[in-house]
Amino acid sequence: MSTKLLYIDPIYSDVDVELFESHFRKIVEHDTKVDVISLGNKKGPLHLEYNCYEVLAMPDLIRKVIKAEQDGYDGAIIGCFYDPALRACREVSRKMIISAPAEASLHLAATVGESISIIVGRQKWIPQIRENVHKYGFFHKLASIRPLEMGVLDFQKDHVYTMNRIHKAAKEAIEQDGADVLVLGCTAELGFYEQLQEEFGIPVIDVSLAAVKYAEFLVNVGRRLGWSQSKRVGFQSPPMVEAIGFGLFSS
Repeated sequence: MSTKLLYIDPIYSDVDVELFESHFRKIVEHDTKVDVISLGNKKGPLHLEYNCYEVLAMPDLIRKVIKAEQDGYDGAIIGCFYDPALRACREVSRKMIISAPAEASLHLAATVGESISIIVGRQKWIPQIRENVHKYGFFHKLASIRPLEMGVLDFQKDHVYTMNRIHKAAKEAIEQDGADVLVLGCTAELGFYEQLQEEFGIPVIDVSLAAVKYAEFLVNVGRRLGWSQSKRVGFQSPPMVEAIGFGLFSS
């Protein structure tokens, strides 16, 4: 049975859609199709570095998730390392799998390594990322979070410059912090993991790829073993009659 996934880049621009699609095609199984969309081209944030931007994008993100399930997708991926609205998206999803980069990457990193360092763009991001690491239960495995002082929109401008910055932070994380697995803590750090992994000889996790593969895995596990998102407690869906009565989730 084929698998149909939707990667939602939660920004208001399609500028990176083809970039993500080209990388995803290389890593999914032959019977998995990954479509990539953004929140559209209307006025809105082009990155979610600030919590206020993140909150403003959430209503449209939730609507995209609802539409994805209506369109027959098996899984949806929230394409931001903050994992915005992850719990809310799992609430509104009735059966469709929801994956997000931080959760997926940390689960993988904690499995393939003992001591995790996360390489992020700016120091501004660290408090929220630390909160997520703690929330997901991996704080005891966190060696460090190292900022590059680069914004989301900077990573794909000059690949040589970006690689040099990441390389320096990765070397310090390994030699000074004792890391044995690295997480590239922004979806815009796409495409840099292989060179780093080959040079340093440890797992280097590209968070966008991790989120897609994790969604693919969860869909397969759900089909074969029935292990899917439980709707009994925390991910319980709101009553549709109530949501319609409140006028929620309509486009």
